Amino acid sequence: MIITKNLDVPDLDNIDVYRQHGGYEALAKALKDYQPDQIAEMVKQSGLRGRGGAGFPTGMKWGFLAKNGKTRYLCCNADESEPGTFKDRMLMEKNPHLLVEGVILTSYACGVSTAFIYVRGELAYATRQVERAVNEAYAAGLIGNNILGSDFSLDVIVHRGAGAYICGEESALMESLEGRRGYPRLKPPFPAAIGLYGGPTVINNCETLCTVPSIVQNGAEWYASFGTEKSKGTRIFCLSGHVKKPGNYELPLGTPLRTLIYDEQYGGGILGDKELKAIIPGGSSTFLLGPDKLDTPLDFESIAAAGSMLGSGGVVVIDQDTCIVAAILRMTEFYRDESCGKCTPCREGTYWLTEILERLEHGHGTEGDIALLLDICDNISGKSFCPLGDAATSSITSGIKLFRSEFEYHVKHGHCMVGTCLVGA
Repeated sequence: MIITKNLDVPDLDNIDVYRQHGGYEALAKALKDYQPDQIAEMVKQSGLRGRGGAGFPTGMKWGFLAKNGKTRYLCCNADESEPGTFKDRMLMEKNPHLLVEGVILTSYACGVSTAFIYVRGELAYATRQVERAVNEAYAAGLIGNNILGSDFSLDVIVHRGAGAYICGEESALMESLEGRRGYPRLKPPFPAAIGLYGGPTVINNCETLCTVPSIVQNGAEWYASFGTEKSKGTRIFCLSGHVKKPGNYELPLGTPLRTLIYDEQYGGGILGDKELKAIIPGGSSTFLLGPDKLDTPLDFESIAAAGSMLGSGGVVVIDQDTCIVAAILRMTEFYRDESCGKCTPCREGTYWLTEILERLEHGHGTEGDIALLLDICDNISGKSFCPLGDAATSSITSGIKLFRSEFEYHVKHGHCMVGTCLVGA
């Protein structure tokens, strides 16, 4: 374990305890022994990829920052709102100083003088923990002017969002920080060129930033020794659903899905020892996989080859007694409710997807409804202003592909094939 190795240490959220376990040593090492571009190159060589969903190489992303003399900003995207994902919340609540140290190191590497930590609105305790950690770091001279006697200065601002899923999209996050409604921006320009307040901006996920101190402390080769050839390092997988031991588990990338779900030290198997029906491998915005994919390695390339995405690392397990139509309806209702309404395909499409799924679920579906669902998904996916529209269609298209007979059963018999439904539960 890399990120979670000290999580069970009592009072780790206290700066003194954090420092007793090696905290801020990476920062001192960076300021003393490395120039900013050397830190950026180290992260690039480590193979670290973004842990927020897209999986873009972190060091390469930093390298895209425009060199135009304008003020640079860092935004930590801790607006963790993807259903099935809860790793960032754990990190902020239990080890907030690890995030703060990652923010400082990344700011140093990228020439940033002001950093923002944008926390999901519902995470009140996590916000308080991060705010306290930032204040403790200021008091210790780890944030502010001339950090640890160097010529590097940084201000860190904690911002609590208002509870909108769309603000997890990087441009909507910046709009929110600037005091406007959280609508996504048209790209290009990308944040690395024109971002927050018009300056070059780097935006990284909370888990991504929490990984940086270990890379600086131990080196790029050490970090790259974990994982696979193309998916380096470890990752926190949020295991939930019908498993005996749900929770956050840090594993090397490339670990098989079967190990995460069935191994006794991780998921421990399916609740009630039932049969596995489906797996959501990367949060509700990713495509469902069938039980035949259990031996797929949990890395970016393998999950993509299996027909889905690693996404935010939220692995949701679905057992044999779950009505797929009801489960997909529940997920689609989330995307309908969270659509910002800016573009027509997403605003109108998610509404009608929900209406049709409700019709099917409650026994009023017609033979044409399944084809209509797919047609609406085709009119949303790739045609929405931002990825939220695409996310809303993933469970529907993959669900129909894998479990079309269940949808047809709802049409023909007017009720659920498995005899149990989530709606009204």
